Amino acid sequence: MLRADRRGSSWPVVVDTDAGLFYTKLRGAAQAPATLVAEIIVGRLADALGLAVPARVLIDIPPDLRADDPHEELAELLGFSVGRSLGFQYLPEARNFRESDAPRVDADVASRIVWLDGLIQNPDRTGKNPNMLWSHDRLWLIDHGREPRFHHRWSGVTEDSPRSRNWPLGQHVLRSRATRLRFIDSEQAALLDRRVLQSAVDAVPDEYLSGAGVDAARRRAAYVAFLRKRLKEPRPFLPGAAAAFEGRS
Repeated sequence: MLRADRRGSSWPVVVDTDAGLFYTKLRGAAQAPATLVAEIIVGRLADALGLAVPARVLIDIPPDLRADDPHEELAELLGFSVGRSLGFQYLPEARNFRESDAPRVDADVASRIVWLDGLIQNPDRTGKNPNMLWSHDRLWLIDHGREPRFHHRWSGVTEDSPRSRNWPLGQHVLRSRATRLRFIDSEQAALLDRRVLQSAVDAVPDEYLSGAGVDAARRRAAYVAFLRKRLKEPRPFLPGAAAAFEGRS
């Protein structure tokens, strides 16, 4: 174990394994395992769309794991995290994306990122919180624990929830570069067919889904159903969606 990242409430840690270093989000952290479910599903969707996200691996946290950081709160968090946590490929030379970097981003790449964020209703990727890294002249997407937004409050999900147009496109840090949304839309949607969605959801361990008496198989089906409905035309997260919906009413 190397050091803890004390930004925010999740306290991820850098774990030294036989396979190398992994930036690891602990299953005992705030809002986990829902945040880990999100990271796995969104990471798989980004992979399918050809966007760069750090590779994910499940990391077993043993009861006797020793931390270099002597902080008592970290020791307590590690105790709550015994079992499977989620590690990410460590990018040692990466730097945080800055709002001033936006003009460097290719319009096609920016459009694909904005399209994915619209699908998953990502509330981040703003100038204040871009959640992207530069590494070796490539843009990497990180920190998807807050989306998909619906899965943090299943009790509020209705039949109409997947068709919600309530997504802050205007606050997206790449909005000015995402000029090809209409051109890439059909291709993006075709890449996320039912098989791909099911595969993304199936990558989540049962133990992340079956807490509080929830049946893992039913929860998986709910994720796939939500995303499939959100992908139906007219896609509610694209500019001009309101007019498209009015035209079909």
